[in-house]
Amino acid sequence: MNDPRTTVVVITHNRRKQLLHTLDRLAALPERPPVIVVDNASTDGTCEAVAAHHSEVTVLTPGRNLGAPGRNLGVRHATTPYVAFSDDDSWWEERSLSRAADLMDAHPRLGLLAARVRVGADGGWDPLSHTLANSPLAHAHDLPGPQALGFLACGAVARREAYLDAGGYHPILFLGGEETLLAYDIAAGGWGVCYCADVIAVHSPTGGERPGRRAVQRRNAALTAWLRRPLAVAWRDTRSLAADARHDPDARRALRELLSRLPRALRDRKSLPEAVESAARRLDTQGAVP
Repeated sequence: MNDPRTTVVVITHNRRKQLLHTLDRLAALPERPPVIVVDNASTDGTCEAVAAHHSEVTVLTPGRNLGAPGRNLGVRHATTPYVAFSDDDSWWEERSLSRAADLMDAHPRLGLLAARVRVGADGGWDPLSHTLANSPLAHAHDLPGPQALGFLACGAVARREAYLDAGGYHPILFLGGEETLLAYDIAAGGWGVCYCADVIAVHSPTGGERPGRRAVQRRNAALTAWLRRPLAVAWRDTRSLAADARHDPDARRALRELLSRLPRALRDRKSLPEAVESAARRLDTQGAVP
């Protein structure tokens, strides 16, 4: 089986071994998807290794570490109608990309599909998959699964047009909890975002949680509020961060980095359409993540 509808975009930075393993997995898929690797300024011989072991893969080298927005470069370079995303430690199960493309074909408003994500080849499901499956948002008749306003970046398939319409990942967030803002912006463009359990990605992280990740995630959650949510929500999240900063080093770092980025966030601030903001409020009220 060869399915030309979907390109896989992978971002990487100094993780040559993990990337080569991922590329082996992607090359073995029956769909034989084209693959684009965006190398975020690796210094470990990543580009040379990919050229030696996977000459069929397109490698883009922006010359600096773009973080999550490196994916934007890959999407712009792709020529297929759909784009799937992998990290350098994740890949797709057989026929999941074809299933995702079939769903995109059958549901023209579907802008982004959040897949079910397995942790490790033989592991359980990522907790976010359960959360998305039980989204409190109303089902839409023209979407194939529960509506959501979040996803895992390494387990998503996007309609290229919808992704580019939304502007892709915002550079102010860099990396870590960057998905919610993109989900907001895709939904704000009138596209649907939903969870589909029969499209499956595999995430096989190594080395435990990266240092500083919690601080970055809290920073980006607050920045997302300043970028798109009502001022009352942004102030609420910032006050909570400031209160925690009195005793939590991660919160102190998050607050410091939030304040340094706040002028840019205010320049890029725009309100969500009422329907999207209403969905975000419902998720706030129920303590849900999707």
